[in-house]
Amino acid sequence: MPVISGSSCREIALSLAKEMGMHFIPAETRRFPDGEGYLKTPAQDFESIRSEPAVIVSSTFPDNGIIQTMMMLASIADIQRGDLSNLKKEGVQEMEDVGRKIILAVPYYGYARQDKRFSAGEVVAAGVIASHLSNACDGIVILDIHEPKVLENIEHPIRCVTAVPEIANWLREEVNPDFILSPDKGAVERARNVAELIDVPYSYLEKKRIDAHTIEHSPKDLDVSGKVVAIVDDMISTGGTICRASDALRRQGAVEVHAACTHGLFTSGALTRLAEHVDGIHSSDSLANPRAVISGAPALARGVQDLIGIL
Repeated sequence: MPVISGSSCREIALSLAKEMGMHFIPAETRRFPDGEGYLKTPAQDFESIRSEPAVIVSSTFPDNGIIQTMMMLASIADIQRGDLSNLKKEGVQEMEDVGRKIILAVPYYGYARQDKRFSAGEVVAAGVIASHLSNACDGIVILDIHEPKVLENIEHPIRCVTAVPEIANWLREEVNPDFILSPDKGAVERARNVAELIDVPYSYLEKKRIDAHTIEHSPKDLDVSGKVVAIVDDMISTGGTICRASDALRRQGAVEVHAACTHGLFTSGALTRLAEHVDGIHSSDSLANPRAVISGAPALARGVQDLIGIL
């Protein structure tokens, strides 16, 4: 089976292809002088794309990732439909329609945090994007999405997979934590799953808003004195929450604090800021970043394999 990616997800797509013993196809991508994107699927791979279900690996981040994802979905659909007409009259112009069979694997689902309408007139962007993409393929695999419920009404099958087993294995081998902590109650299930795989206790920090600009984190029924603690979350953006959580743990006597996540966004100088507060930063490769030490490919492979069985 072919695994196709554009420029943004090439490394994790190659890892997924190796994980599943599939054929990797790098799409040709570039930008026009005005910034618009260009994408072309190599002609030598048309037969592979038409003979088996195709797996497209692409994220909806940043914004141009959405456009590139849509372009890849359209390109592969045209090839499978047999619509190869072109102005240069290169190759065969039309072939038999073999039926669309496309799985979209999304390492990082951008706009996932826009999953609720807090004020009238707002757009639930996570649902809108999923609706458009699902209409252009036959199934979607998403790695550690922020809120899976936003995808409940999507017509085509969606598999939400997690890198928790890989994160737990990495922490066990490289950090050997005594305690797993969620930065807040909302993410405690992820911390619990990691802790159970490592066989250590877990808990979460309570959030207390002091004023409009200040949030204080404090441990809940927690004793970390003399312990190595790993804070586990789905994503780290600015790192502010992790830094405050680490400070709270230090005050409680933790000897080491590590931060682990699936999606390492690390915006606004986050890595520099985090380095002053934690002893280690551990991320998956769902997004290219200097701390991408955990492979997200096995998790994506589990979802892709599941969808292949129902296509």
